[in-house]
Amino acid sequence: MATSIYEFAQMPETQAVTVGARGRENARQPGEAPRVGVIYNPRSHRNKGADFDCGVCPQVHIATPEKRDALPLALAEFGEAEIDLLVINGGDGTVRDVLTCGHAIFGDDWPAVAVIPKGKTNALTVDLGVPIEWSLQDAIDAFESGERVVRRPVAVRDLTKSASSEVLGFILGAGAFTHATKAGQSAHKLGAFNSAVVAVTAIWGITQALFATRKNPWRRGARMALTLGKGEAGLAHSGSGDPAFRQLLVASTLERLPAKLRPFGRLQTGLRLVAVDQVDRRTTALLPLAALGKVQSGLRQRGIHQLGLSEFTLAIDDAFIFDGEAFPPGRYRVGQGPAIEFVTPAAASA
Repeated sequence: MATSIYEFAQMPETQAVTVGARGRENARQPGEAPRVGVIYNPRSHRNKGADFDCGVCPQVHIATPEKRDALPLALAEFGEAEIDLLVINGGDGTVRDVLTCGHAIFGDDWPAVAVIPKGKTNALTVDLGVPIEWSLQDAIDAFESGERVVRRPVAVRDLTKSASSEVLGFILGAGAFTHATKAGQSAHKLGAFNSAVVAVTAIWGITQALFATRKNPWRRGARMALTLGKGEAGLAHSGSGDPAFRQLLVASTLERLPAKLRPFGRLQTGLRLVAVDQVDRRTTALLPLAALGKVQSGLRQRGIHQLGLSEFTLAIDDAFIFDGEAFPPGRYRVGQGPAIEFVTPAAASA
């Protein structure tokens, strides 16, 4: 459950754990409080050990796994308890770990999920409209009186391993995105979090790209090959810069991103991808406007490719970032995971 950035020696693998048929809706009696399972990450930035307060719902099971390998057992116990609501108390990295380990347990039959934003970055809860002060009791109350939003996480599989499991998360990035994430760690030390981190690192990255040569990592990006869909057709290149490199890559299934970013242009749902060639300085100056969705025409000719797709394959010679942590170079299939129903505040209070 560590939240620091590091490269995995191998993709995390989760062994399937067999649980009984849950039948949550049939087993719950009218008026009965929901059965709740809470994954509490004590290392998350805003967790201080005082978030267990829950006076209304007595059927709350709390697990505090400190390492990833303890998550499958905790989630399997929640499955045996036939929970109605899974609450994830932590940041984006905690969400990724829980979804990844829970995939082998819940498959396509997940309980409702609520996320309490306690990390340094909480992009998912920005998309869901969950306030930063949301509590466990608020999440339980919203199970009955709130809204439900369905999202399918990004699913990443290592194609170099025959028995690789999928890792589920919401934002994948490479090239300048990797350097921006590392720079974001410095911004955290200065007290910037969530959307403020995005703003600080974006300004720094654009400044680097505008005034540096293509030898600078912010402009050079990473050597990568992208093939699209099941037919694996190669992604076209604008001819700007070295065609073996892409300056930036971002993929996500979130519909609203922090800092009001809209890097995918008019594309709003499903798995979306933006890939930026090694563009010239004039196009680099347009990147902030393109990232905000203010410029949408003529981008592909300039080297900014925005696509909606079912899946793609990424072969990359550098580390890439998935929900805040670095994964090693390799060849990966990127698609979509199961549809998960997330609990959100009622529309009037969101």
